Amino acid sequence: MSETATPAPTKVQLLELLAAIGTAQWREFAAAAAQHGLTPTQARVLAQLEGPVPMRGLAVLLVCDASNVTGIVDRLEARDLVRREPDPNDRRVKNVVATDAGRQVIRRVREEMQAAHGALDTLDEDESATLYALLARLRPSMEKG
Repeated sequence: MSETATPAPTKVQLLELLAAIGTAQWREFAAAAAQHGLTPTQARVLAQLEGPVPMRGLAVLLVCDASNVTGIVDRLEARDLVRREPDPNDRRVKNVVATDAGRQVIRRVREEMQAAHGALDTLDEDESATLYALLARLRPSMEKG
């Protein structure tokens, strides 16, 4: 009895799988954000704020015009989820910083993504470590603008 090796997936097949997973994750992220009164874009802004981020930097991350970011940040600031601070090196630049409330909301949004958590729970520790290493290796190339 001979075993035939499974052919390696093509790049197109890999990209389609990544896109399908990304779409499903985004859909669940948007639904969890809505439960907290956030648009998907507002939640995405909060998710980007590991530290201070310049307004222009948010526009680049969101792939949108800087004027759009102003409105998004205004609405988040009105809910005390972010604040604007002058950049210590250039006072003309305004950085956006998540407040404690903003960090709590985005943490809850991520925790409420049950389908994503369930999918990841199907992996054992070694598989999780391998997936993380592979995705971390791909990320820099995928994020090049």
